[in-house]
Amino acid sequence: MHIKTNSDYRIAGFHPTIRPEWRQKLFTVGIVPGAVIRVIRIAPLGDPVQIMSGRISLAVRQSDLAALRLEACS
Repeated sequence: MHIKTNSDYRIAGFHPTIRPEWRQKLFTVGIVPGAVIRVIRIAPLGDPVQIMSGRISLAVRQSDLAALRLEACS
């Protein structure tokens, strides 16, 4: 999925290949299936991507973001 800045995405789940440590870190900050994240900005070369969920703001790599199954919110 191609993500866009200032867009909201619902987390539909995680890909089976996600590292358990990464999934646990996401759970810790409230990024769980059903949560909505907003893409704030994407670095000029594509990495990292700043996302926001609730009051939490994170900078994540594209490869780590690819471990999430995202659905665009309308």
